[in-house]
Amino acid sequence: MRASSQFADATAGVVYIHSSPAALCPHVEWALTSALGSPAKLRWTAQPADGQLRATSDWIGPVGTASRIAQSLRSWPVLRFEVTEDPSDGVDGERYSFVPGLGLWHGSTGANGDVTMGEMRLRAMLQAARELGRHSAYDLAAEIERALGTAWDEDLEIYRYGTESGAEVTWLRRDVG
Repeated sequence: MRASSQFADATAGVVYIHSSPAALCPHVEWALTSALGSPAKLRWTAQPADGQLRATSDWIGPVGTASRIAQSLRSWPVLRFEVTEDPSDGVDGERYSFVPGLGLWHGSTGANGDVTMGEMRLRAMLQAARELGRHSAYDLAAEIERALGTAWDEDLEIYRYGTESGAEVTWLRRDVG
C-alpha cells in the first residue's frame, strides 16, 4: 500500500512571455521544452507595447516547475516574462517576474493570486527598521514594495494588457512521476 503524502505531486501554471525579440523565440521554446520535458510550440503574436512578440502558455507539471521555467528563461536579459504556479496541497503558489534592468523577482501567492509574505520575513523587516533606522535611512515602505514586486508589476502592466487582447494560450505538459 502506498503511503499518502501531504504534498501534491502535480500542479499547473502559466508562462507569459510578455516581450521577446523575434530572434529569441525559438530559443524560448527550446528552454521551455527542456524545463517541461515535452515539446513547447508557442503561437507568437505581436506585442503592441513595444513591437516585439509575445506568447502565453498554460502548463501542467510537478511542483517546482515554475522555478525551473523561470531559471531557464532568465538567461536572456532582454525578455520580459512571468511564470505562475498554482497553490496545491501543502504548497504555496508562486510567481516569478523578469524585467530587463530589474532582474528576477519571486514571491509566494495565495489562492486568489495575491502576493503573500510570511511572518518571519515581516519580522525581519521590522527588526531592520528598528536597528538600521536609528543609524541610517532605512525605508520600511520601500522594502515592503520590493517584497511585493511593485516595480516589476508597474513595468509589466502595459505588457499584460497586450497579453489579454489576443495572445493565444497553448497547453504544455511536464510528465508527473
